[in-house]
Amino acid sequence: MAKQDSFTKIIPISGFRQGSPLPYEILNNQFINAAYPNENLEIRKGGFGSDAAAHPTHPSRFYALTDRGPNADYEGSAGSGKQFLIPDYTPCIGLFELQADSKIVKIKEILLKDSQGNPISGLPNPKAFGGTDEIPYDLDGQPMTVNPELPFDEIINPIKTDINGLDPEGLAALDDGSFWISDEYGPHLVHYNADGVEIERINPFANDERNNIVVDNQTVLLPPDFAKRHPNKGMESLTITPDQTTLVGVMESSLDNPNNSVRRSSLVRLITINLVSGQVAQYLYRLNDPQHVTSGIAALNSYEFYIIEHDRKFPLQDKFAQKHIYKIDFTEATDITTITAKSDAKQDVVRQDKALGLIINNQTLEQFIAADESNWLTLDERGIKSVNKTLVVDVIGALDYPHDKLEGLWLRQDGSLGLLNDDDFAMTDSDTQDLTTDHSKSSVEQKYLDREKTIEDATRLYIVIPSE
Repeated sequence: MAKQDSFTKIIPISGFRQGSPLPYEILNNQFINAAYPNENLEIRKGGFGSDAAAHPTHPSRFYALTDRGPNADYEGSAGSGKQFLIPDYTPCIGLFELQADSKIVKIKEILLKDSQGNPISGLPNPKAFGGTDEIPYDLDGQPMTVNPELPFDEIINPIKTDINGLDPEGLAALDDGSFWISDEYGPHLVHYNADGVEIERINPFANDERNNIVVDNQTVLLPPDFAKRHPNKGMESLTITPDQTTLVGVMESSLDNPNNSVRRSSLVRLITINLVSGQVAQYLYRLNDPQHVTSGIAALNSYEFYIIEHDRKFPLQDKFAQKHIYKIDFTEATDITTITAKSDAKQDVVRQDKALGLIINNQTLEQFIAADESNWLTLDERGIKSVNKTLVVDVIGALDYPHDKLEGLWLRQDGSLGLLNDDDFAMTDSDTQDLTTDHSKSSVEQKYLDREKTIEDATRLYIVIPSE
């Protein structure tokens, strides 16, 4: 590991350089560990690494979020998709307490439920509400269908989807005990009460009756171009300003706007939604590298935030891996919804029934940057300024951090930052052996940190003090 950088301090609590593990139970151990075929795979009832948020009153407690559940890439009879290893898994929020001896105790779990109080699933949404034709497969490698007793048929027995299904990634805990969660499907922003029951929703789909926040007779929606999220890279980060008025969300990577040809773009969109006025604003964030992702955000005030940017590489496998935390400042950034139409700039453009948003020189913003990275300077010269970013923690330089995913960001009352990695329920895809002995073209193994596959991943809490 790299030496500690001068700009980052380490909290003097024993064990936090290596992190403190979150508790877990075994969710399932019936599958073969493809890395070691004589051993069973432990799918762990943990996975609380998608995001984190401070408890509103208790300084030693934090909330942590799971994603849609244990799954693996799968190529089956209906096409590419995901095999859901625990098909009835319900995403949830965990409440944890950091004790004086650095141990972490789970206080409770809050299952996420629809507006009628029924537990939701992690299955993909219908295409009209955020689905990207991702095929869900069951444990036997068969497509999950509306009627599981009948063979798959696109018309008679279509693929099973869940309009309330969620792939949770961003978490904001409110002072009243409720939660806002962002996801990677729609993307959707869903407001849950303290018991995990849906009470409000915001997404880009104007015909979705669940969008129930109305201000001045206008339904609050995400911009329609946000529905062009890159599959499995939706709204990864979410927070709320300290005055509890404004949600701030960040897409994980560049939108597929107008299509997936722009995935080499370093442009990421941030959105703010004032829940009182209904005002929606958009800002631009520049990744250090188009292959990086953003994965967590926490509000310092109404215009300054901490944000995670990283490369999803394992530091024990790649000495050039990067895990950074920046402070971003919206003060001088441009709300791109305010850009007035000019000869080379047009707002709210729709082509072939596809919403493109703001275009410059007949290109979407994502196209404009993907075409030439120097176009960031061109945007700046035209008065379109991205948010200012300042490095405050080089995580690998500060900690013995061995994980690929850095996703949870807990802003503590003392100003320090709690960091959580996502261990993916301690499992991952593998190409060494089939999951089943029958027909599976996919495989899974325990998730390991090193190339030799000797060190198992687990969700851990790290604490650092960011530089000023």
